[in-house]
Amino acid sequence: MKQKIRVGIIFGGKSGEHEISLLSARNVIAALNPDKYEAILIGIAKNGEWFYQKDAACMLDTLDPKLISLHHSSINAMIVPRSNQENLMLFNSQHSFKSLDVVFPVLHGPYGEDGCIQGLLKMADLPFVGAGVLGSAVAMDKDVMKRLLRDAGIPIANFVIVHRHQLASTTFAAIKDQLGLPFFIKPANLGSSVGISKVESANDFMGKLLHALSFDHKVIIEECIDGRELECSVLGNEQPIASLPGEIIPSHEFYSYEAKYVDPNGAKVEVPADLPPDIVASVQQLSIQAFGVLCCEGLARVDMFLTPEGKLLVNEINTMPGFTQISMYPKAWLASGLEYSELIDKLIELALERAERDKQLFTNFRSEVKSVTAGL
Repeated sequence: MKQKIRVGIIFGGKSGEHEISLLSARNVIAALNPDKYEAILIGIAKNGEWFYQKDAACMLDTLDPKLISLHHSSINAMIVPRSNQENLMLFNSQHSFKSLDVVFPVLHGPYGEDGCIQGLLKMADLPFVGAGVLGSAVAMDKDVMKRLLRDAGIPIANFVIVHRHQLASTTFAAIKDQLGLPFFIKPANLGSSVGISKVESANDFMGKLLHALSFDHKVIIEECIDGRELECSVLGNEQPIASLPGEIIPSHEFYSYEAKYVDPNGAKVEVPADLPPDIVASVQQLSIQAFGVLCCEGLARVDMFLTPEGKLLVNEINTMPGFTQISMYPKAWLASGLEYSELIDKLIELALERAERDKQLFTNFRSEVKSVTAGL
């Protein structure tokens, strides 16, 4: 009998997207084929403490996005680099080890989607789903992401960056002159529309700027784009493919956190989007291009605007997009002919494939010298 692949599912985390991670992980766990995989669940509390969870009961109030929370088990856990593959340490009064074959870090936002967990897993020599350290870091930081996209010739909206230390010299008038009205203020390193505000006058500018700075030391201020909101799912490593695009039609003023996850009528999701074939092809091509420019691997969701003039502008890219019931990433692949469980299979396959590829690299200079000189 073939041994099951041991998949470590990591969820929760310290970011403002903690609850969304729980919702996403619940669906990923449910989609894993129990005949093929053994799920090993690891929950990270908001204070950063890691817990080994024996089953999906590790989440409380799972049907309510307002109340869902992580159950704190009595068994702490940590990833440790060990050559014998027993790389998950469990401990309470005593300690023991479990082996992981691959990790699916279903973590959104800082400490999970920004290269932090990816660096830990790389150090532990553990294959993992999604982008590596560099791709995760640059895609998480909207400032760096947009500069890379702009330098690669990918069309984006106009933006201004404000650091905390520049707060005293930042004025509404200066931002208005550069971007017009209205404009949006966002934390540079966060997702799920957490901390985002729309500014239409000087009255609420400073309050909304301070609100964004409560989540990050750097904020991005963007011009408001009048256009349709499109999202496209990308899948692959060296030769990525793109799904049919979907469209978000929010009923709120903009696609806020509440519209995404709390209000069941907050937005209408059309998958696939009603677009002419040439626009579909352009969205897919631009998504794959952005995926490559930002050094992504495994998966990503590329968000963009389609203006009334037919121009596409890339808004952002998410290297660990949501996997909730209403999330676009799995919905777009379903509309493109890939079932949820098949999508999870493919993501794990890509993670293992990349790990095998990386094994071919020299990691020790002395070994490299010996190998090269042996052939001389």
